[in-house]
Amino acid sequence: MKWRLQTAVVLGWTICILFGCTAPERPKGDAGPATLVFKHGKIAGPPEAFRALLDRFEAGHPGLLVRDESLPSSTDQQHQFYVISLEGRSPDFDVLAMDVIWVQEFARAGWIRDLSHLLPPEDRAAFFPGPVEAVTFKDRAYAVPWYIDAGLLYYRKDLLDKYGFGPPKTWEELVGESQTILEGERDPQLKGFIWQGKQYEGLICNVLEYIRSNGGEVLDRDGKVVLSSPPARKALGFMRDLITRYGVSPPMVTTADEEATRRIFGEGRAVFLRNWPYAWNLFEQPGSKIRGKVGVSPLPGFPGHPSAATLGGWQLGVNRYSRHPKEAEALIRFLTSAEAQRWMAIEIGYKPTRTALYRDRKLMAAQPFMTGLYGIFQTARPRPVTPYYLMLSQVMQPEFSAAMVGLKSPEAALEDAQLQMNHILFGRPGT
Repeated sequence: MKWRLQTAVVLGWTICILFGCTAPERPKGDAGPATLVFKHGKIAGPPEAFRALLDRFEAGHPGLLVRDESLPSSTDQQHQFYVISLEGRSPDFDVLAMDVIWVQEFARAGWIRDLSHLLPPEDRAAFFPGPVEAVTFKDRAYAVPWYIDAGLLYYRKDLLDKYGFGPPKTWEELVGESQTILEGERDPQLKGFIWQGKQYEGLICNVLEYIRSNGGEVLDRDGKVVLSSPPARKALGFMRDLITRYGVSPPMVTTADEEATRRIFGEGRAVFLRNWPYAWNLFEQPGSKIRGKVGVSPLPGFPGHPSAATLGGWQLGVNRYSRHPKEAEALIRFLTSAEAQRWMAIEIGYKPTRTALYRDRKLMAAQPFMTGLYGIFQTARPRPVTPYYLMLSQVMQPEFSAAMVGLKSPEAALEDAQLQMNHILFGRPGT
């Protein structure tokens, strides 16, 4: 532990240079207001829109100010900042926005406060079950769900209508529809189906959607690694076949992330796209080449299995070393309230974690496509809920990528990943 703390101190100075760390203002009796520092990733949309929401909080809490500080858009860089800061017991921020996959890790390390009183068992049904599961560690809640994401299938409604197709229910139907439309359009710029195949966390989200929609899983209910299975081998092989056998996905998907694929689809150069809900607002902006031509549906599944969207989203927690924990909790209560979540959905596009808002007339009038998201969010599945997820991710990413680019067979990639994951979780190779 000593070397880790020394490393954290050294790296902490580097992070402060890169991220612009500043010490929070301290209350000085009645000399001035207390200042909360809220760390989060870049907010979608104009910064002044989110600032207006924080101004509303300040207006309702005299003597309390909020300074929001954006971290880089890369979740890997955000995670690095938090780990170094919290390992070093930094009190320089109070509230932190956490990716859905971090809460277990941070809770186990003792870096964030127990917020079970903000999310008692009787109140958890007000939220979608996936985020509640993600913020719960040993039956205690260590964060409150802020906004939710899940994988969606975007499609060119105009092209499907032209050829008499509906949204595909199975992956095989997606292949068939793509091939027919590509053959009929004869446009060399048009792609069939684009998705995120770059070696990063987004690849895992994509792969899990195929594996789970074929009845496979990463960990079973007892925590045993079950990744190397016939359903998973078929799913991973099918993803490679999308590029090499069926020809509906271009080779570039193996280096693509969300924004790269979103831009291609937004330029009218793809029939289908797998992405997150944020893309809808961008496709419907004035001047968009595909405005009014886009449909959204659940992701397909394999025959006999339902769609299995991967859960995404962000949660709010309190730094264990915060000088203002009670005030930080008040900010979290406000930002996760129904009123604030409704406002963020309309003004910024973040989708609420509170289920009742999907029956809210004002919100549905502003964003009618959200009515179709309720069922997707209700069944969206988190990545393996374990404090060791980041280590498992670092194993799965290169193995899945090797299968995507043809360096390994699906069987070899899954077997090698399972061996390494067993070593991480149990200290032995396992089978």
